[in-house]
Parts: sequence; structure tokens; C-alpha cells
Amino acid sequence: MSDHLSQCSALLSQFKDHLAKARYSSSACARYLAVAGHFLEYLGNQHVPFDAVQPSNVTKYLQRELRRFAQHRGRPPVSIEHWRGSHTGGIHRFLRCVKGQWPPTVSPGNPLEAFSQTLCAEYTRWLDERRGLATETICDLAAEARRFLLWYGQHKSTDTLRAITIADIDAYLQARNPSLRRVSRKGVAQRLRCFLRFVYATGRTERDFAPSVMAPTLYALESIPSALRPEEIHAVEQVTRKDQSPKGLRDYAIVLLLSTYGLRAGEITRLRLDDIDWRTDRFWVHHTKTGARSVLPMLPAVGEALLAYLRRGRPKTDVREIFIRARAPYRGFDSGSSLYTPIRRRLEAAGVQPAGKRGPHTFRYARAVSLLRAGVPLKVIGDMLGHRSAASTTPYLKLATEDLRDVALEIPGRVGEEQL
Repeated sequence: MSDHLSQCSALLSQFKDHLAKARYSSSACARYLAVAGHFLEYLGNQHVPFDAVQPSNVTKYLQRELRRFAQHRGRPPVSIEHWRGSHTGGIHRFLRCVKGQWPPTVSPGNPLEAFSQTLCAEYTRWLDERRGLATETICDLAAEARRFLLWYGQHKSTDTLRAITIADIDAYLQARNPSLRRVSRKGVAQRLRCFLRFVYATGRTERDFAPSVMAPTLYALESIPSALRPEEIHAVEQVTRKDQSPKGLRDYAIVLLLSTYGLRAGEITRLRLDDIDWRTDRFWVHHTKTGARSVLPMLPAVGEALLAYLRRGRPKTDVREIFIRARAPYRGFDSGSSLYTPIRRRLEAAGVQPAGKRGPHTFRYARAVSLLRAGVPLKVIGDMLGHRSAASTTPYLKLATEDLRDVALEIPGRVGEEQL
């Protein structure tokens, strides 16, 4: 018993140091340490070695604690979800701290799961080594492959693709597509085609089924993306600037990066302290889609906003990303999509309600429109936005159709028409 107590004491001490280093508040530290201590006590009473703990042990512990709560209070928690979150948050943080990974990697439970894991791992390497695709693209393609293999295994109960038919492909698309828009359905079809080409190229099917995947037709420039008007951008900037809290300083710098340069959200979340050269007033951007790297001038307003955030708003942390979460654990954002909620809130605070989407990308479209109206050539706009080809910039043209009569644009596919 003394060995168990000494182990628990050492683990809790390690967890306490981790929370302090991550700069959790004193109340959060006390709450997480209490939850972790109760969980270790439960494991000891159940004679479960800490090294052998599994997600099922966490589930059983929570079930017991929920029963004890009801017995003690005479009622269940007002919000079961909130109660469960407050308990699991501390336990999961504790287990990740002392184990390094939580939940543990799940071993395949049957031959089908083993086949799916092995095939997806090989597919990921193939996309990287043979196709040279960007990491985010590889993740999307591999995720679609996993969904298809899960569906196929449930309907076919086999760990081989030799028996796949066109009817199977059609059935999967019918099951996958009902709640999706046309553009999303086309994306599913494209990702599935890529996977089917891979399994054929590696000899897992006797026929290339990729051409049999049907996708909806999308007409060029058929949808109009939403873009903010200059007065709306100004309103968002002014409202956000008035918020001098750490979060406000952060969001104001992000809004200026969006409106001034038209950066993608992922490019902003990946900005690191090392990417800024204060001596020459420039910074480097790693384009998330193309993998390219651009250098941009640091305009005074943007530089001042960044300095204000770094000096008065950014939490003290060892991470190198510029923009940090406002609450512990202080780390960078997981992805560009993490900026959607803070930007949406800033739009709402300014009373700005775009007709379409209300995330960071609306600023990118607005920047493209302003450049078009200023007569900037399409190639230059594409370079600034980090587009690999001029065709990627073409969709932005439909946002300024009334201005195009007075702007000379290098539109792809129109070379040589002046000779007609």
C-alpha cells in the first residue's frame, strides 16, 4: 500500500509541475489535482495498476462518481455534459501528462481493422512520396479512405477489395452524400477517385474503378463568395481595437493581418516568432495549400498591433507560435479553423452580417476585390495570396464584375484573342 501511495504522490507532483509550467490558474490547478487524486484512489481500490489503465477504467470511474453525486445531492447534476466535462478534462490532462499519450493507440480488434490501418498508412505514404501533396490535402484524402473502408467492411465483412463492384461505390456515395451540398459531393467523389486509383495501382483491384465514380457538375464561377465591404472591415477593426484585453490585442492583430494581406487563417496560426524580421520590417508566410514561402513587408499599423500583443497580451510561454490561446494550456491554435469563432464574434460585435460565411476567409475575398479595383494585375494578386496558378485566382473576379471593364486583367485561357 505504501508503494501505491508513494507512486500516487510522485505522479501528482509531476502533474502539479506540468500545470504550473503551462500557467494554469491556481483554481484550475487545485481542481485538476483533486480530480486526478480521486481517480488514483479509485484505481488503488480497484487494484488496477496505473500502467494498465484503460479508457474503460475512466468510464467506470465516472459512472461511480455520478452515482455518488446523485446520492449525496439527492439529484443528478443540472447539466450532465458540463459535469462530465469538468471531470474528464482533469483526468485526460493528467493521463496525457504522465503517460505522454492519451487515449492509448487502439490495436486492431479484427482482421478488417488491421487491413484498414495498414492500407491507410500505405496510402498516406504514397500520397506523400509519389504525389508530393500538402499535409492538409493528405489528411483529407486519408480520412475519406478510412470512411470508405469502414463502410465497405461493415457491408462486405471482408479484408480485401478484390470483390468491390460499381454498385458498392454507388451505394457508398448514396450513403455519404444526402446531407452534403453539391460542391461537397464533388469533393467526396474526387477523394474517392484518388483512393481507387491507389488501390488499382498497387494491385489490390483488378480494375480501375476511378472513372466509374460519378460526381455532380459544377459550372465555372457559379457561386458568389461573400466578401466584406470596406466600411464593414473598418467597423470590425475599430470595434476590435477598443478591446485592450489580452484577447482583444490578439484578435486585433489577427484582423489586421487578414484585412491587410488577405492571408489564410492557417497561415496566420502558423506564424512563428522567427518569421518576423523587425530590423528590415518584413515577415515570412508559409502558405498552407501550396507549401510555398513568401516574404511580405511589415506595414506600420500591423507591426504596431503585433508589438502591442507581444508586449501586453501574449501569455508567457515557451511555444514559438505568435498567436496563443487565451486560456491555459497556453499553446498555438490547432488549425486555421480555430480562428472561425473569434472572428465571427468580432463581426457580430461590429454589427457586420455578411450574406454568406462569416469566418476569416471573407477578409481574403475582400482584399482580392480591393486589389482588383486598384488595377493590380491578376498575377500579382495571385502571388500575394499565395496561389500556385492564375486559375486559382480567377474565382475572385466575380466579386468585382462591375469594375472589370476598367481593369486590364490577365485572365487564363484568353491569350491570343487580341489577334482575332
